[in-house]
Amino acid sequence: MLKLMRDFIMEEDGLGTVEIVIIIAVLVGIALIFRGVIIGFVKDILSNIWESEANTEIDSGSHIEDITGRSAP
Repeated sequence: MLKLMRDFIMEEDGLGTVEIVIIIAVLVGIALIFRGVIIGFVKDILSNIWESEANTEIDSGSHIEDITGRSAP
């Protein structure tokens, strides 16, 4: 009986799963703590992307010609 209990305590089969759960819990905690900073960072990046795409479309739009050869408005 003592050997059975010692083997059960020394068993490490579920240890990998526990480590993954702890890592995920820590990452979620960090994300919740820095939620405002992360949201602001993502908003800044997305606004820069949208602004650069809008500027590219405006710049390239002035050189577009339709089928008849006239410049598009």
